[in-house]
Amino acid sequence: MSAKPKVAFFDFAGCEGDQLQVANLEERLVDLISHLDIVSFREIKTGHRDDYDIAFVEGSVTRPEDEPRLLEIRSSAQILVALGACATIGGINCLKTFISEREYRSTVYGPYAGRYSTYAARPLSAVVSVDMDIHGCPIDKIEFARAVKELLLGKIYIPPDYPVCVECKMAGNICRYEQGSLCLGIVTRAGCRACCVTEGSVCWGCRGMAPQANLDAAAQIMEEHGFGWLNAQDRLRLYFGCTNQGI
Repeated sequence: MSAKPKVAFFDFAGCEGDQLQVANLEERLVDLISHLDIVSFREIKTGHRDDYDIAFVEGSVTRPEDEPRLLEIRSSAQILVALGACATIGGINCLKTFISEREYRSTVYGPYAGRYSTYAARPLSAVVSVDMDIHGCPIDKIEFARAVKELLLGKIYIPPDYPVCVECKMAGNICRYEQGSLCLGIVTRAGCRACCVTEGSVCWGCRGMAPQANLDAAAQIMEEHGFGWLNAQDRLRLYFGCTNQGI
């Protein structure tokens, strides 16, 4: 890779909120740009070039014709980074996994249901090899900056493998279960600094399942606090729809 790597941003099925988070780095983005040659990033600049070393790809694959485009990006990039929940774990798009194609076509496209190509949503890794994941919905812009700095040092950023509960304790948050709320922090990969819980909400699981998550223990905790399997199933399906966890 050159001393000043060429970088391109791409999007598939998603809201582009992760790219907006990158733009929200503001002054820090200016510092990063001084070390990068951004050849394509339509959130912040016009124009596009196909010579890039690093591809940041947002969104999930939801159509058969997405695959050739993603394969082309993969073949051109030395490093491919999955950016955000849709790209890393399939994201909210995978909710359609739990209903029939006829139903979601009718709900989303109405009278034009037959005009659009679609299939079961999936993360980028279901189609191509991914070198690095930056999780979240949206991503944490500070984590993004750290990941890019590691790339510039010739390293691959590895997100935490422990659950959000660890970060909640570090932040001094009161456990949401003790407050009568269903929270997925007990099974969700950390790295967000428990931002949702710290701001008064609960963890929704947008960073995906922690590698060593103990689902049996999590189910027991949920039951002890009055949450049945159907409650947990509805919450788990929001972001974990592409995982093989029996949900």
